[in-house]
Amino acid sequence: MRDSGRDATTPRPPERTADGRELAALVRLVADNRDRQAFATLFDHLMPRVKSYAMRLGADGTTAEEVAQEVMLLVWRKADSFDASRATVATWVFTIARNKRIDLLRREKRPLVDLEDPVLVPDQPPPADEAIAQVDAEDRLRVAIRSLPKEQADLLAMAFFEDRSHSAIAAATSLPLGTVKSRIRLALERLRRTIRDE
Repeated sequence: MRDSGRDATTPRPPERTADGRELAALVRLVADNRDRQAFATLFDHLMPRVKSYAMRLGADGTTAEEVAQEVMLLVWRKADSFDASRATVATWVFTIARNKRIDLLRREKRPLVDLEDPVLVPDQPPPADEAIAQVDAEDRLRVAIRSLPKEQADLLAMAFFEDRSHSAIAAATSLPLGTVKSRIRLALERLRRTIRDE
């Protein structure tokens, strides 16, 4: 069936979209009267554009939908903060959208910290006598290490301070693996004796 002389091949005229003045008037109605019909018109006009914008910024479809919904909620809540003398409605809304997208990215990269997590509770400092004993033991260990022959001290440092495996030490020093193991074993025995004797 044909209507008013237009056949099926005649293209439909494009839908008229709201201009800047109309959008500003709609925002003013929402701000002043909480006008739901004005907001519905704004929603229909802006929601798909904000979603598309969020996707161009790199959001997936679900995240873009979330951003767009949060933006439209803010348009409803903050309509009274819109100032037509400073920006158009589009600029205002897309600025909100960009900020919302940045907020979501920050949340994705830095998940919220649970301050009740026991892992985050700092350890109690040791009693003073234990702290002094620990410092004393570390001093004795440093002196004992300095007393080792250089070839043993170097290998020990690589094994314990650089956390290298015996095979990695052998490769780095061009020493046979057995030599590396025996020198480290001798160094540890010597350290034990030195510390015990002291």
